[in-house]
Amino acid sequence: MIAKIKLVATPLALAMALTGCINLAPKYERPGAPVAPSFPTVGGTVASGNPVAAEAPVNIAWQDFFKDARLRELIKLALVNNRDLRIAIANIEQVRAQYQITRSQQFPGVSAGLNFNRSTGAENISTFYNVGLGVSGFELDLFGRVRNLTQAALAQFLATEEARKSTQISLISSVANAYLAVLADDELLELTRQTLTTREESLRLTQLRFNNGVASRLDVDQAASLVEQARTSLAQLVRQRAQDGNLLVLLVGQPIPDNLPAGQTLSATNLPDLPAGLPSDLLANRPDVRAAEQQLIAANANIGAARAAYFPRIALTGTVGSASTELSNLFKGGTYAWSLAANATMPIFDFGRTRGGIESAVAGRDIALAQYERSIQTAFSDVANALAGQATYTEQLRAQRAVALTEADRFRLSDLLYKNGTASYLDLLDAQRSLFAAQQQAIQANLQRLQNQVTLYRVLGGGWSEPKG
Repeated sequence: MIAKIKLVATPLALAMALTGCINLAPKYERPGAPVAPSFPTVGGTVASGNPVAAEAPVNIAWQDFFKDARLRELIKLALVNNRDLRIAIANIEQVRAQYQITRSQQFPGVSAGLNFNRSTGAENISTFYNVGLGVSGFELDLFGRVRNLTQAALAQFLATEEARKSTQISLISSVANAYLAVLADDELLELTRQTLTTREESLRLTQLRFNNGVASRLDVDQAASLVEQARTSLAQLVRQRAQDGNLLVLLVGQPIPDNLPAGQTLSATNLPDLPAGLPSDLLANRPDVRAAEQQLIAANANIGAARAAYFPRIALTGTVGSASTELSNLFKGGTYAWSLAANATMPIFDFGRTRGGIESAVAGRDIALAQYERSIQTAFSDVANALAGQATYTEQLRAQRAVALTEADRFRLSDLLYKNGTASYLDLLDAQRSLFAAQQQAIQANLQRLQNQVTLYRVLGGGWSEPKG
């Protein structure tokens, strides 16, 4: 019986060996990157003086890039609770299951069966028992149709995994930028409250001077106007702080816990400068670029599957088992039975369906190619813009802080001269307005510099590697 089983298994094994022996898909070669070989430099800038990271951003774990303990806890919470990331993870599981379904078509499905048949005739009653294993409708993949569909499904799965990494990178960047915005709001609120207090005191003194006939009504009105302007700014900042806090809660995916560690202030926060590397590094470091390439690989494989429709599709059906008229003899020698059948179909006249399928697959490949090239160009532009920011924001912040110091000195001198009667009240109010604006702009410039470094970290592929050690 063993010899007979081997004899029957031989055609099936040969059929599986022949599966996919011809591949009609075009040979895949990675397209050239349609960008310059190096990133543009910004002329006329000076060294920032900030510390420079020793490694490429893709090798720097977010736990090492961000030093603020409170921010790190917020990112941890977001990676667990954020709904966009949950959707990306669920998409992976869905596509993984679809890949398993497609891959299973490369192998014969084996089923077991037990049959009992009892029939009556004119003179006797017949009984028949049958037990065995069967293979039904296994496609002999001579022209690679199933193999190319499996390759396309695998590429789709890998693209989905890269999309999850890209979502994680974007989420980490968004949480960090929202957190920095909240820190900036807090500093602006503190500055505005101090300014409002100063202006209210100035209004009180001006009113006293007016009551004593020293100041004019115009001076009182100007001082009152500055107070209301400060109150307007305060209301706007309170609203902005609430909105930025709401955004942070949305990104984290839950209310912010009260027991988080204390964080740094915006002025105490610093992020290192990052090395740019070469544009070719983006092909390996950016998950969105890698995802686009996997989509291109899938589209290329679909062409092979579409071309295979021109050729015969051969399906095998076979059974092997035991048959007997008596249940007690079902597994005894001499009851062995087997069957093997093949079915072949080939299109002759399909009114252009097969050709249309190939043309659609080729067009899909061309679309995927354009999307892949666009993803590279977008990545190049993102990095170039962030590098321009890294080269200029530090100098902008230095200059803006110098302006704020100068305006503070100007306000001090104007106040002194006004009290000595050698400067007008209008000069004092102008100096007060300029100081407030310069201090606000210094905080904003610092926020822009820090957020640019977060963006540069993201666009260079940082945020999904694990900490070393």
